[in-house]
Amino acid sequence: MTRLKNFIREMTILADSHADDEEKMLDGGQASLAALLAEDNWLPEEFARPDEGRYMQYLLHCDPLERFSVVSFVWAPGQMTPVHDHLTWGLIGMLRGAEESERYAPGSPPTLIDTQRLNPGEIEQVSPRLGDIHRVRNAFDDRVSISIHVYGGNIGTLERQSFDLASGTCKAFISGYANSSLPNIWGR
Repeated sequence: MTRLKNFIREMTILADSHADDEEKMLDGGQASLAALLAEDNWLPEEFARPDEGRYMQYLLHCDPLERFSVVSFVWAPGQMTPVHDHLTWGLIGMLRGAEESERYAPGSPPTLIDTQRLNPGEIEQVSPRLGDIHRVRNAFDDRVSISIHVYGGNIGTLERQSFDLASGTCKAFISGYANSSLPNIWGR
């Protein structure tokens, strides 16, 4: 848990100075997230378990002031999100496997801009300023993929929107979390 504890410490120090500066949170957070992703031996097994019915969103840490949250997304083979937004900044980093992210421009319906593949160690930035509407899927049909996400708020409690590409309608949702306990980063 030392790697996760160090990452949380770095993000807390960054938020203490720059919580209201999206660009500094994204850039400083990306450097810290890259260091966290450099090794794949720190994520506890209970926060890396897939579910065949849906992708899992496990809360690893939420800043006490809700300035940022850290989440593991666990994707069973072939799983994907709906097209959705975040309404806050975010960093998406690949730990295991790979993801494909389709980015969309706002509109009714949103229009596809491009597709990006994230491999282990790679990081994508999202925000309302940079582009915040996307659909993410496990790039593999035969294995689990895991990504680590950092958001500018308590993402599981924020009201966001999903978009139906066929009708152009949007629907409010709150994602919540798959877990009811947090990892013990202190090891005591």
